[in-house]
Amino acid sequence: MSRPLDRHRRFIASLEALADRQDRGALAALRRGLGKKPGEVADLYPYVLPWLPSTASPREENAYVLVAGLFALHPHSWHPRDDEGRSNLGASFARLMASDGSPSIEKRFVALLNCHLDDLPAHLRSAVGLLKAHEIPIDWAQLLSDILGWHWDTRAVQREWARAFWGQSAAQAGAPGAGDTITDQPQSVA
Repeated sequence: MSRPLDRHRRFIASLEALADRQDRGALAALRRGLGKKPGEVADLYPYVLPWLPSTASPREENAYVLVAGLFALHPHSWHPRDDEGRSNLGASFARLMASDGSPSIEKRFVALLNCHLDDLPAHLRSAVGLLKAHEIPIDWAQLLSDILGWHWDTRAVQREWARAFWGQSAAQAGAPGAGDTITDQPQSVA
């Protein structure tokens, strides 16, 4: 049996193949799924359902549909082999912060970390739009894995994203506290 991240990478490879051959119809079908309730856009299923395990839960199906739509919006992949270290969404935001430096980037990132699972699709659409505008790649397989692991009880995904964002940007800037511990306490965004 394959590991989930391997299955996610094969799914993303199938989406990358659509982008590589410039299958505009397929990518448009995937984008139409963004912001819709599960099942409302049936023409995206041929590109998603074959990659789901037969025992997939509705949450897993929704995560695959969400990532497929987000990928179709910004088909610029960051593979772990492209860079040493983390390649999660926090690392993509760290790249954005390094290239732009706007304080609003950090505020948007904190809002993303603090969002509830029900609000995650809207926050991710906004985040991916921002990364697309600055041509920052995303590790799509890792994002899919992270969406499936988004829990409020452990907040493990949120902590990993925070480590990738502040750990890299703080280390690059030589800021004190680059190795400080990140707590589970959500911070408010002013």
